[in-house]
Order: sequence, then structure tokens, then C-alpha cells
Amino acid sequence: MQFKENGALASQQIKELIDKGVIILSSEPDDDQIQPASLDLRLGDSAYRVRSSFLPGKDRTVEECLDSMMMHQIDLSNGAVLEKSCVYIVPLQESLSLPIELSAAGNPKSSTGRLDVFTRLITDRGVEFEQVPAGYDGPLYAEIAPLTFSVQVRTGSRLSQLRIRSGVSSISDADHFELQNSQRLVDRDLSVEQVKNGVPVSVDLCGENSDGLIGYRAKRHSGVVDVDAPSAHRVVDYWEPLFANSKQLILDPGEFYILVSKEAVHVPFDYAAEMVAYDTLVGEFRVHYAGFFDPGFGAPEAGGQGSRAVLEVRSFDVPFLLEDGQNVGRLVYEKMLETPDRVYGQGVPSNYQAQGLKLSKHFSMD
Repeated sequence: MQFKENGALASQQIKELIDKGVIILSSEPDDDQIQPASLDLRLGDSAYRVRSSFLPGKDRTVEECLDSMMMHQIDLSNGAVLEKSCVYIVPLQESLSLPIELSAAGNPKSSTGRLDVFTRLITDRGVEFEQVPAGYDGPLYAEIAPLTFSVQVRTGSRLSQLRIRSGVSSISDADHFELQNSQRLVDRDLSVEQVKNGVPVSVDLCGENSDGLIGYRAKRHSGVVDVDAPSAHRVVDYWEPLFANSKQLILDPGEFYILVSKEAVHVPFDYAAEMVAYDTLVGEFRVHYAGFFDPGFGAPEAGGQGSRAVLEVRSFDVPFLLEDGQNVGRLVYEKMLETPDRVYGQGVPSNYQAQGLKLSKHFSMD
């Protein structure tokens, strides 16, 4: 395979990388593991409780770091609970042997972010989280730190995903502005000055429905959430609803909130997007843990007209006042090398197409 152009790899190209041994799997792939612009990553057989988060640095492997950092090993083959406020390292079932023209990046899956499970990709000799350098040849690891809920996981659980890129795939400010005008990336008018380092996204603190529901705040002392059990947990046991109040919300440090964007978001079939998670220019808070948006998200032809971006919000250090319509993040778009043979909402199971304010798939109102 030759990759001479810039862009993110599509689903059919990811499958070809698996067939050619560029992506190496320790077991047969799951039927729905390949997404339109990413590959879901599966937990291996063991988790290692460590004293703290770490990066290996350019001279060490993750395994070498575990020799001094590990507190104990946990068998995941029959399921195990990863406790909140603890840090774990888990070898993944996928490894890479990338050619020099390909690099990759990790990100939590949408459902992982909405559970406030802080998950980051680590590589041997890595100097950055979530980044796989061009030509990397070696294993992949997940750092997992449940922050609000303890979670039950097992071998094969999928908490994160991998996007593979050829060259520099992100587009310029001018291209973002042109794409906004031609494809309506967000459903509001934007000036050229507003489209800078991506397309701005604001927060909705009015509520879509007559009841004025604007979001949820996580309860701090709840039960365990099984990451592989959709609709198995009652909302009332884990979340406190929040209602519109003067179009404002004060974020308390250390609390975790689920809110929603004011705009509907659209990702055209031949593009992918990523939410900038933390921008000190708009405030000391984080608005997104699971940043990847697949081709077809919110696309009317894929059944997604009106899809909002769910915001996973945590304030740092000090209380922070959010106001309705305030910009809280930016969507950075990138070109696909090819249009995927499956897009979000068509041919791929999608829990969040055509979404408004929505908790993760694990929760039921019953």
C-alpha cells in the first residue's frame, strides 16, 4: 500500500492494513470493530494497577516502566472492577507495524467519555499520550483512570479507538470557513474571524424540551458501571438532572457534568472531525474526553439531522460560570483519504446518531 496524499484512513483501508499485518491482532476482529474512520481497541487479559500515570520517555518501554510502577496485576479474563481514583495500565489486543508514512492517534470512545473514564493511549518510548509516531513498530497500551464511577471491564472491552493518518490531514482555517459555508458544519452563521483553529461550538443552557432539562451532574457515590452492559443501569442511581436557571450554570471543581451543544453538528462523508478537549482561551475546564467524530455524524442522508455534540465537562481548580451560548470548544476537521465504505448511522451500529442531550448507552430511565 502506498500513501502519498494527506488524510485519515477510511474503514476499507483499515481493513486492508489488518489483512497486510500492519495492524496486528492477537485474536479475530469483532464484527463491528472497524469504524468509518477508526479502529476500536480491545483490552487484553490483564490490568496493572500503578502508583501514578506516567510516560515511558524516549528510552524506555512500557513494560520496563511497569517493573517499578506496578502495585499488583488483575486478571480480566472473567471480568474485574477498576476502581475510581486509581490508575491502571492495560496491554491491548492490537499492535502496530506502521510504515514511515503513517502515524496514528488515540481517543476514548464516546461511551467511555460519558462515563468519566479517563483513558489514554501509550506506546513504547512514547513522549506524548494518544500519539503514535510515524513508522511505530510495537505494542499499544491503555492508561485507564475511572474518575467518577468504578467500572467493570473484561478481556475484549473496548474503551478507546485509533485513527490512522497519512501525512497532515487537518485542514486550514480558510478550508474550515469554506466547508462551513458549503456543507453547514454547525447550524449557525459564522464570520471568517470566528472560524479559527476549527469551528466553534457553544453550550445550550436553555434546554430543548418544555421541562428545561439542560444536563446531568454525576452522583459521587454510586455503584459500579459495567462497560459492556447497555441499558443496565438506572439513571436515577447515578445522575442528578439539571434544569435551566437564568441561562447560567456554575461548574464546581471536581464535579462531572453531561451537557450538550447549542448547535447541531454535521460531518460530511469525506471528512472526519475531532473536538479540542481543553482550551485555556475560553476557560479552565475540559469539555470533551471522547473527541473523534466519524464521517456521517449528523449527516441528514445518514439519519442524523439535528445531531448535537454531547459535552463531557469538568472544571479545574476554581468554580466557573457558564452562560447559554458561550463558546466552549472547537471542532477541527480533517480530510479522509477515501470516502468510507460505511459511515456513521449507515452500516455501522450507532448509539448517538440524531442525538440531543443523551447519557451513555449504559443508562436507562426505567
